[in-house]
Amino acid sequence: MLKREVESERPDRPYLCVFCGSSMGSHPAYADAAQRVGSAIATQRMGLVYGGGRVGLMGVVADATLAGGGQVVGVIPDPLATKEVAHRGVTELIVVPGMHERKAKMAERAAGFLTLPGGVGTLEEFFEIITWAVLGLHRKPIGILNVEGYFDPLLTFLDSAIAQGFVRPAHRELMVVSDDPEALVAKLLDHTMPPRERQWIKPDES
Repeated sequence: MLKREVESERPDRPYLCVFCGSSMGSHPAYADAAQRVGSAIATQRMGLVYGGGRVGLMGVVADATLAGGGQVVGVIPDPLATKEVAHRGVTELIVVPGMHERKAKMAERAAGFLTLPGGVGTLEEFFEIITWAVLGLHRKPIGILNVEGYFDPLLTFLDSAIAQGFVRPAHRELMVVSDDPEALVAKLLDHTMPPRERQWIKPDES
């Protein structure tokens, strides 16, 4: 369940962390979904924390959240901020030294995570946050917005990894998957993570 104590100055407002592309992608549905996510975040009286960019799907979701009256926190590495990629119109812009600090700050501010279509950076952020959940470092909801089947190959890969014994079925259950932006944002607001397995590696697997 999303904790409502995330922001000390706004204890009633949970922040949803969105991972998504700095490009628009090749299908108009991606930008439409990003816009709907931002609007849904504002409608649900949540805030957005994201990578701080003004370009691509990142800019779309931030602008839509702002347009709906939502709070937006952008976290961006200094090298990108100085290249004028940063969104200067967000509620709060946090400039950090590098990518590691960016991800740590976003996770710290977030009460849940939602992954939209994106490239290798988006996938890296998604897999890190899933790994942290597997290791028991957090119990925050994790969603995947599967627009136009974009994540079908990824989900198929994970199912194959389960079949091959490298991923446990319980780890697949950590992800809430939907193609409906509004329904997914609302579901994450009240989603409770499944119980964590006691051990990552059993004695007979060492």
